[in-house]
Amino acid sequence: SECQWDGQFLLNCSFTRISTIPEDISQTAVTADLSYNNIKTFGCSDGRNEEWMLKHLNLSNNLISELTLTTCTNLPILETLNLNSNAIHTLTLDMPTPAHGSKRYSTVDRLLPALKVLSIERNNLNTVPRGLGLLQSLQTIHMSSNAIQQIDRKDFQNCSQLKDIDLRNNKITKIQLGAFRGLNKLQVVVDLRENALTIPLPQILVSLNFFQLEVYLSKNAW
Repeated sequence: SECQWDGQFLLNCSFTRISTIPEDISQTAVTADLSYNNIKTFGCSDGRNEEWMLKHLNLSNNLISELTLTTCTNLPILETLNLNSNAIHTLTLDMPTPAHGSKRYSTVDRLLPALKVLSIERNNLNTVPRGLGLLQSLQTIHMSSNAIQQIDRKDFQNCSQLKDIDLRNNKITKIQLGAFRGLNKLQVVVDLRENALTIPLPQILVSLNFFQLEVYLSKNAW
């Protein structure tokens, strides 16, 4: 392929017009840039059994519309995943619980255990992806410029490590009470600018229930 490889840690496949992820990515690669291509699907395993040593994966500006991360058991140290500027309308992180009595462990138990930053800006999401709480190390989630309409009580359930949530420029009209409950490490920003919020400001602040936060609420429908 036209990808450039520094022989050790960095794989650069951006602007190479590839439509699939190269099969021969070295296990030693730490950073892979696959942005600005024609990739339509991304399967973490893709027939590979070995673990990738990737820490940073950039899949922005491709043609991905649906994405399932429940098979991502071979990326044990991935820290950042950039999915900006695709056409993602469905992002699946959770999966049914194994049948009662089954001794087989769910692959979800090992779902991207080191992921700290997930960026899904400028896509077609109309809800917050279910199962974010399965990403046990997640600290930052960027979901600006989608079509998200509501923040439900369970959307950020078990996201105990979250520090930064960016929901700017969506279509949010409602935030359920308790939607941010339990996020005791939120310390940076909850960005709700450029939405369609009409609920009273005190109700939003009560639902956040934190006083050390920077909360951005400008350009709503008040």
